[in-house]
Amino acid sequence: MRVLIAPDSFSGTLSARAAADAIAAGWRHRRPGDVLDVLPVADGGLGTVDVLAHLGSPRTAAVEDALGRRVEATWLRLGDTAVVESATACGRDLLPSPSPLAASSSGVGELVCAALGEDVRRVVVGVGNTACTDGGAGLAQALGAWLLGEDGHPLDPGGAALARLARVERSDLDPRLGSVSVVAACDVDAPLLGPEGAARGYGPQKGATPADVDALEAALARYAALAGGDPDAPGAGAGGGLGYGLATFAGATLARGADVVLDLLGLAARVPRADLVVTGEGSFDWQSLRGKAPAAVARAAAAEGVACVVIAGQVGVGRRELGAHGVDAAYALADVAGSVEEAEADAAGWLAEVAASVAGEWSR
Repeated sequence: MRVLIAPDSFSGTLSARAAADAIAAGWRHRRPGDVLDVLPVADGGLGTVDVLAHLGSPRTAAVEDALGRRVEATWLRLGDTAVVESATACGRDLLPSPSPLAASSSGVGELVCAALGEDVRRVVVGVGNTACTDGGAGLAQALGAWLLGEDGHPLDPGGAALARLARVERSDLDPRLGSVSVVAACDVDAPLLGPEGAARGYGPQKGATPADVDALEAALARYAALAGGDPDAPGAGAGGGLGYGLATFAGATLARGADVVLDLLGLAARVPRADLVVTGEGSFDWQSLRGKAPAAVARAAAAEGVACVVIAGQVGVGRRELGAHGVDAAYALADVAGSVEEAEADAAGWLAEVAASVAGEWSR
């Protein structure tokens, strides 16, 4: 049997590559005669550069993290395309503790500038797993925009400061943006504002209290009213509104991050060669269905009439909804390990064990 193994990362425990290796190890233990095609995937969030690194030349740049500290962030050159991973500059994992009101996306703007310095023609910005909810304001400032308060002074970093925004000036935006196409590879299709937007939908994941969420929502609404753009566009709310900032200040096209990454990986050519596709991530839930990589893998499999199963740390989607999105079956590590905590304690071991069980059930 030919099996395509294409998982995303299991956040906080395994990279996409480590997850793919664990699934492959378990599968080989149960069905050593099967032919495995191992392809770690991503959706624009954490691990995007890592899964693409074998295709190009990795680069690093010293930029500010979400709190203004200098870090070494990663981007990748693929021919005349630059792939920037926002999470390596302003990711949640880089902070000792959450700072939802003050966290900034300025480091992502610095990464984009580093890529522009190498004379590329296209810049793909992976948008996901960020610590900020600033609507891409920090990115805009790093690209040369002026976000000014009533006193005429530049605003402080962070989403909360946008409540004091009085004027937006674009005259000093980096002119190199005019000679490249920019794509925001969004890990979710959320709008900037509203119950499923950057603040209300995703702020609590970044440490925002209910009061913080209300403050950020109001600040982002003021920002959108003054900056223009389309806050309702699918993906505008990705990365704490980084999708909106890229579209409004860098002229970016908002795209499903998973589709962008899977296209670069050549997934479409590999699915038809498989008898079964196995994908997965840490938690397969409603957010997964809004643009995450495993859902995109399942769609690609369904389009070719190939069965697809999901192996995840947790599964929060019902059987009928799974089927509607091209997933034939889903398996949760927590169900086998006994709890989420036990599953996370040895994610690779449990993943290999569940994969072996799935191989026994699906490989004929």
